[in-house]
Amino acid sequence: MKADAKGHWAEFLARFLFRLKGYRIVAANYITGKRTGAGEIDFIARRQNVLVFVEVKQRSSIEKAAYSVFPEQQKRIWRAAENFISRHPSYAGFDIRFDVVLVSLPFNIRHIPDAFRF
Repeated sequence: MKADAKGHWAEFLARFLFRLKGYRIVAANYITGKRTGAGEIDFIARRQNVLVFVEVKQRSSIEKAAYSVFPEQQKRIWRAAENFISRHPSYAGFDIRFDVVLVSLPFNIRHIPDAFRF
């Protein structure tokens, strides 16, 4: 399976996992404008008053996936989250969380709630 296809499959599994946990997917592959330099969020989920910005990492092992969320990428996700909230002010009062879902195909999935903070 090509890397692109593996990434899409991993994101699908992660969104499915969140739905099973009672979350509603608000947006998938949210991309901010190129001028902001903020980047992309794999998906955004909501449960009650919590808005979760989720990064999905797929690698050959869970350990390799865990080590692939670098601080610079975390900052880009944070900037993209700020951009999303500024464009969707109805979420401004929500609690914000940054989660990571680690995937090693075919079905090894680990959800890390509140994986990083700012």
